Amino acid sequence: MSSNIKYLGQKLAQSIDIDLMSKYGYAIEQLMELAGFSVAESIAREYSVGKVLLCIGPGNNGGDGLVAARHLKHFGYQPVLYYPKRPEKDLYRNLLIQCSHHRIPVVDDLIKEIRTSDLIVDAIFGFSFKGSVRAPFDEALAVLREASIPIVSVDIPSGWDVEAGDVQGVGLSPDMLVSLTAPKLCANKFKGRFHYLGGRFVPPEMAQELNIPECPGTSQCVRLN
Repeated sequence: MSSNIKYLGQKLAQSIDIDLMSKYGYAIEQLMELAGFSVAESIAREYSVGKVLLCIGPGNNGGDGLVAARHLKHFGYQPVLYYPKRPEKDLYRNLLIQCSHHRIPVVDDLIKEIRTSDLIVDAIFGFSFKGSVRAPFDEALAVLREASIPIVSVDIPSGWDVEAGDVQGVGLSPDMLVSLTAPKLCANKFKGRFHYLGGRFVPPEMAQELNIPECPGTSQCVRLN
């Protein structure tokens, strides 16, 4: 099903984000809300209700994870947040406030939480990631790589190059990948069980250019494999 979709390199992915917010009139908060909602729905399609450990990064990928946590709570899951580096921007602070009012705790002991969780959501790095993984996420990725429970990666498996994949050998190997807007080139190297496409905000003109499949019915996501 996914063979004809246009897979995006880093520059094209960044350009599409700019177009969505300039040409097509979206606000970043709208895109993040719809993206996170689609991640939560993708999870609900494949994994039973249980405790979900969401590992949150400092950028937009982390924002998607915070939104997903709130929707997972509404879906009956028990989300907890590992959020070691919190930006000061109002966008992220407000998302964290929302999680707090939904009684979603923030935790510090990653190893301890993995032992009591049923699923991990990797919302650390997105398609803007470049270079080497720096502290505190270098240690976090090393711990997550040893986890025996499934991992769901948001848009890009953390530690991967957006185009070439896990070239440094420090990236995660997720069970599920939820590509957002359109799959990135590194998704060609994804070997997990479930590949979903989420983010039902792409205008028809752009969807036709990227050959994006329609989500069924009222769903916010579509399975690609």
